[in-house]
Amino acid sequence: MTAEAVLTIAGMAIATYATRAGGLWLMSRFTPSPAVEAALQALPGTLLVALVAPLALTRGPVETAASALIVLAMLRTGNLIFAIVIGVGTTALLRAVG
Repeated sequence: MTAEAVLTIAGMAIATYATRAGGLWLMSRFTPSPAVEAALQALPGTLLVALVAPLALTRGPVETAASALIVLAMLRTGNLIFAIVIGVGTTALLRAVG
């Protein structure tokens, strides 16, 4: 690995740590309003959807079908592990068939 690559990785690690530590420090300085608290609680789910949905819906019919079944399984059961197993199983089955 080149020195430039090591410096780039180290710089990215420092920037990531500084962002997280800065956010924690900032949030420890004030009490968030109920609206801010609600937004922070919803943030992980919205980020996951924003990252996964475009890939799931543009990759092809197999991934779109598996994604739809994952959403349906989550809505019906609320069990994340079950939904993941359904999605992986559906993807594997449809790829093997098609």
